[in-house]
Amino acid sequence: MPSMISKLNLCNMKQGWEIKKLGNICETSSGGTPSKSHSEYYENGNIPWLRSGEISQGYIYETELYITEEGLKKSSAKIFPTDTVVIAMYGATVGQVGILKREMSTNQAVCGIFPTPMLYPLFLVYYLKAKKAYFLSLAAGGAQPNISQNIIKNTPIPVPPIDEQENIVAELDCLSGIIEKKKQQLKEYDALAQSIFYEMFGNPIDNEKGWEIKKLGEVATSQIGLTYKPENVTDSNDGTIVLRSSNIQNSTLAFEDIVRVDCEVKDNKFVRDGDILMCSRNGSAKLVGKVARIKNLQEPMSYGAFMTIIRSDYNNYLFEFFKLPAFRYQLTTSQTATINQITVKMLADINVPLPPLSLQQEFASKIEAIEKQKELIKQSIVETETLFNSRMDYYFN
Repeated sequence: MPSMISKLNLCNMKQGWEIKKLGNICETSSGGTPSKSHSEYYENGNIPWLRSGEISQGYIYETELYITEEGLKKSSAKIFPTDTVVIAMYGATVGQVGILKREMSTNQAVCGIFPTPMLYPLFLVYYLKAKKAYFLSLAAGGAQPNISQNIIKNTPIPVPPIDEQENIVAELDCLSGIIEKKKQQLKEYDALAQSIFYEMFGNPIDNEKGWEIKKLGEVATSQIGLTYKPENVTDSNDGTIVLRSSNIQNSTLAFEDIVRVDCEVKDNKFVRDGDILMCSRNGSAKLVGKVARIKNLQEPMSYGAFMTIIRSDYNNYLFEFFKLPAFRYQLTTSQTATINQITVKMLADINVPLPPLSLQQEFASKIEAIEKQKELIKQSIVETETLFNSRMDYYFN
């Protein structure tokens, strides 16, 4: 079987581009972890110490933890220079890529690829991002998948002239910058919706406008979702989609990661247009309580046992209410400081100030106008991401 490099040479990706093994043109190294039993290795430390879970920052300026000079000397940790490209080798973050924007140390789960005159650092970053699926395919280790430095060193990489590398990076930076600006626009529209809510209805915690207070259970019904077994999961498109926490992204339904099941789903376990879908149980407390609105269903869908649907004549108002700090404030003050589960009973006991329905309808029309603008931006993001992925594929695959 021909090697990966032979295949790439046969493909003749770009005229004049050499194909080399990464380890032949770059030095690599991993870091280390000073013993946690020695507090002097960490207390008052001034050396940034990067862990693999922090690589997703992309441009890495800061770390959560710092180590001391003594900790550096008494461990295999070492200082990596600015513009070192880093890639996660272990666990759930395998294949994540970033670049150091200051000198720092790392733990052993991070491979550093040091700057070289042959490779523009950001060209290497984009290339490694394009090869994430390749690294994941080589990851081994069961519950803790990992890749080794040898795998990274043996990775083939095209090496265009430096000026071409810089031009490629400029193009990809431009496209990714457009995407980020549009995502920021979405956040600004969300902030506008929240601002309109406060302007029209006041802060639900203070209820300074004196609206009637009702329990959520008086004005809405809530129900947890479908329990299914692993053997019910199917690859067939005939299976029923089961919405889960990962399908709620920025208060919107996302379908990049879907699960379908082949089992009986009772009528009351299907979602309906207008429902509010809430993550009601999660290992991460900050993800509990996130919501999305069910709209424009294209096919019947259910929802998982860690999810809850809320149905009410006031759903336009309640959807924004659930996104406010006032909602989480009630949960944390009435239960515990860390909420990992919201039960149907907890929801039913939430106090909700209820403005007149006519005012809620006025609010809903304003939100609808905002949502229309957001949909246009989302479509533009999809189109730009498609172009970005096409250019990545053109240059790197």
